[in-house]
This record gives sequence, C-alpha cells and structure tokens, in this order.
Amino acid sequence: MLVAFLAVLFGLALLVWSADRFVEGSAAAARNFGMPPLLIGMVIVGFGTSAPEMLVSALAAMQNTPGIALGNAYGSNITNIALILGVTALISPIAVHSQVLRKELPILTAVTLLAGYQIWDGGLTRIDALVLLGVFAGLMAWTIVQGLRKRTDPLGQEMEAELSEQTMPMNRALFWIVAGLLLLIASSRLLVWGAVEIAHGFGVSDLIIGLTIVAIGTSLPELASSVIAARKGEHDIALGNILGSNLFNTLAVVGIAGGIRPMSVPPEVFSRDMLVMASLTLALFVIGWGVRGHGRINRIEGAALLTCYVGYTAYLIVGAF
Repeated sequence: MLVAFLAVLFGLALLVWSADRFVEGSAAAARNFGMPPLLIGMVIVGFGTSAPEMLVSALAAMQNTPGIALGNAYGSNITNIALILGVTALISPIAVHSQVLRKELPILTAVTLLAGYQIWDGGLTRIDALVLLGVFAGLMAWTIVQGLRKRTDPLGQEMEAELSEQTMPMNRALFWIVAGLLLLIASSRLLVWGAVEIAHGFGVSDLIIGLTIVAIGTSLPELASSVIAARKGEHDIALGNILGSNLFNTLAVVGIAGGIRPMSVPPEVFSRDMLVMASLTLALFVIGWGVRGHGRINRIEGAALLTCYVGYTAYLIVGAF
C-alpha cells in the first residue's frame, strides 16, 4: 500500500510538471508559427491543461477501470468549478469580459446536458463516444473560425501579454513538446496503477478514487494557471482555463475513453455526480452571464462554490466507508 501511495504522489507531481512543460512548449511553438494569441489561449492552453485527464482516462479505459475513467473526467469538472474557481474568486473576484467566453457558457451548459442524456440509461457506447468527439471537433472548428475573425478580445490581449513575457526558441519548444508528452504518458500510467491499488486496498470503488484523488491531481494544472492569472488580474485567462478544460473533459476525455472501451455507468454517476456537475455548470452560467450582461464571480460566490466542493467531497468519503 505504501508503494501505491508513493506511486500516486510521484505520478501526480510528474504529471503536473510535465503538463506545464508541454503547455509552455506548445504555446511557444504555436506563437512561432504565427498562431493568434486568442487561439493559443483557447485551444493550445486548453488542450495542454486537459492532457492529464485525457491520458489518465484513456489508460484507465484500456485497463478496464471505467470508474477511474469517468470519475476523473466528471470529478475534474466538479473540481474545476467548485474548488478552483472558488479559490480563484476568493483571491481575486473574477470579472467576465471576453465575448468568446460568454458564448462558451451556454455551450458548456448544453454539452453537460448532452452528457447527462447519454449516461442516464447506465451505459456509454461507442456511438455515444463518437457523438461526443464529433461535437468536440465542431466546437474546435468554431473556435478557430471565431478567433481568426475577431483578433481583438480581452482573452487574446491577456494571452499576448503572457507570451511576450516568455519567449522560447523553436528547437527548445519542440523538445518540451516531445519530452512533456512522453513524461505525461509515463506519469499517467504510474498514477492509474497507484490509484487502482489504493482502491483495492481500502475496498472502495474505482469511481470514488477517480472522483477524488485522481480528479484533484489531474486538475492541478488548471488550479495553478487560474490562481496565477487571477493574481495578475487576467480574469479571462482564469475563467477560460476552466471553461475550456470542462469542455475538453466532457467531450474529448469521455469520448476518447468510451471509444477505446464502451463502459457501463453506475447509477450513482447520473443521480449524484452528473447532477452535481450540471448544477454547478448552471450556477456558473447564471453567475458568469450576469443579470445585466456584466458577469462577475465575487468572493461570496467563490466561498459558496468552495463550500459546495467540501460538502460534495465529504459526502463521497463518508459514503465510501
């Protein structure tokens, strides 16, 4: 059991570090190729911060542990909104300015409802997975078109400032893309193995481990980038990380895992976890949109989100034992 705990801790540390290197290398390479800053923020950074969830869920599906695959994806979404946005808003209230982000809020709500509809019957088929991946591809194409049409956006301006502070030559950027990806794969394998061993050792389901330990661990890149962005006053980057990550998790992460291996979905995933995720997403939609079109996540709302996360996690832990 000690070896499994050490494997999880080392795997998480290596996962976060390698994800950060992968994101930096990818962003620098995209910048050197002339990609607009807005697209780098929405696509490259969003993909990079979700790479841990993708690889962990894909490996979990390959090893026939659907609880970790689904728990990681949905648990990360809950963690992103309730824990990360809660902590970020406590540090600095988040104002919603970017029109692109404001368009993504109803899209994220619709995608969450689609995910709930797919698993309500207790299964995720390959057709369901293909639908998710098809929607994901469509949204990525829409994002690219929007970014190319409108290059002046608060998120793009903030990303431009970030990129100008960190310059990296192309050869170094390519090195970190390859090295970061290889380390991501290795650390994901280590994390999944340790998580499965801990679940078996304590006699709890893989789903609970996926919703808690694995979900928190794979969400650490989003936590770090959102907190740093909030402290710098870069609100749209902080919120964009969460919205982009949740779209990636719901569509690409679950879609890839389901495409690798169709899986049965325990009823509590729909009645408990999906309900919590949908409720938090709807709450974020209401808060982010704003009554008069000027959304803002203040410290009181941040504390409320954080309280929801603590209560949800405590409920999981008590129910597991």
